[in-house]
Amino acid sequence: MKYMKLGSKPDALQTEGSNIRFVATELATDIVISIGDIKFYLHKFPLLSKSSRLQRLVASSNEEKNDELDISDIPGGPSAFEICAKFCYGMIVTLNAYNVLAARCAAEYLEMFETIDKGNLIYKIDVFLTSSVFRTWKDSIIVLQSTKSLLPWCENLKVINHCIDSIGSKASIDPSEVEWSYTCNRKKLPSENGIDSHWNGVRKQPMVPNDWWVEDLCELEVDLYKRVIMTIKAKGRMPPVVIGEALRAYAYWRLLGSLEDAVSNGVDCTKRHAALDAIVFLLPTEEGSVSCGFLLKLLKAACLLESGESHRNNLIKRIGAQLDGASVADLLIPVNTDENSFYNIDLVMTIVEEFMSQHSDNGKAKLQDDEEIVEAENMSVMTVSSASKLAVAKLIDGYLAEIAKDPNLPLPKLMALAEMASSLPRPTHDGLYRAIDMYLKVSLSVSTDYLHCWESENSTLLCMLTGAPKPIQE
Repeated sequence: MKYMKLGSKPDALQTEGSNIRFVATELATDIVISIGDIKFYLHKFPLLSKSSRLQRLVASSNEEKNDELDISDIPGGPSAFEICAKFCYGMIVTLNAYNVLAARCAAEYLEMFETIDKGNLIYKIDVFLTSSVFRTWKDSIIVLQSTKSLLPWCENLKVINHCIDSIGSKASIDPSEVEWSYTCNRKKLPSENGIDSHWNGVRKQPMVPNDWWVEDLCELEVDLYKRVIMTIKAKGRMPPVVIGEALRAYAYWRLLGSLEDAVSNGVDCTKRHAALDAIVFLLPTEEGSVSCGFLLKLLKAACLLESGESHRNNLIKRIGAQLDGASVADLLIPVNTDENSFYNIDLVMTIVEEFMSQHSDNGKAKLQDDEEIVEAENMSVMTVSSASKLAVAKLIDGYLAEIAKDPNLPLPKLMALAEMASSLPRPTHDGLYRAIDMYLKVSLSVSTDYLHCWESENSTLLCMLTGAPKPIQE
């Protein structure tokens, strides 16, 4: 962490009790500065020589014969004013990423400009910010985190914009130029994992991954995080898949962790709502930039938080485009209504409908060497492998078998989804029959022999419901 020391005199500001600050000197104090319940007993001359605001306030107080000034509205409070006061006295004070912004805003409030005194506090802090803090990755993040309690001062001073641009620029540089010291959340080096990092006696430079910056930014509140990611995206040098990885990490940090418990226990989820809004807004549009499993987790979160239709529709459309990459566990989205069944089957049916819609022939497709050639509007001819439909068919069969274990599952919903998926290409329909078999075992609680008899006698009915061909009798 970068730091800057100002002043040369010993620190003579002392404390008496919890509310009194005074300068230990033989010269009697002649001014009292009140900030909340804290009182500073100081001297006019060093303060007025560097602060225009205090000059005006003292002039007004002299007319009223009052030696006490109340500046409780100073940004940064007593601690920030203490830095400014020590600077006025020439006492040693150390600025770092944790206190520099509060001191800068307080100095602006006190109007410690160059027109009052050359080398004043504002000038020195600005030099420190520009030459050191904004050039350092971690310091820029720390300063950005401190802006929340200093609004609107830091926004007016453009400090937030400077921090965000600094962070965005550093995240976007070539990873070969990044040193591990940039980040405190680095993954272990090969040597730390017991792997030899030497080759032919020469120490190898450890490779820095493209997503080295992802975990550090998870520390930011959602509004600042959103602005940083937008800046990184705008620079155009970050691969969409890395942006997707950053959003996935942030979602687990700020949104998905213990979400179900928070909702069921009535915990205030305002921040989780904001995180979901930001993540959905920031999702890269490029194909493959985020996994289908992650999108389904976001959709599950949107349902639990009862977010607006726009979020859900957006996610459903994207999930439908890459449903072949999902797993059965991803689709097990619980119902958050008064229904007795465990899972939100209607939502899964909507997703499957979206998949079917995006992969439908529309009268334009033709089969050629296991590929369908689909003419899309305003697009060149593109190929859609039938493997994706095979994968979705297998996925839905597995999902049907899983939800069939729910004793409260309505048969019409099971059959509706089974019939919808029956048109997808598959080598056999064994998966559908297994799902029906499971449903009957759970809901009817009958013996296996009876089930086989029931299936044999009603196989034609099952075929009508599922659209599957009747099993061949051996």
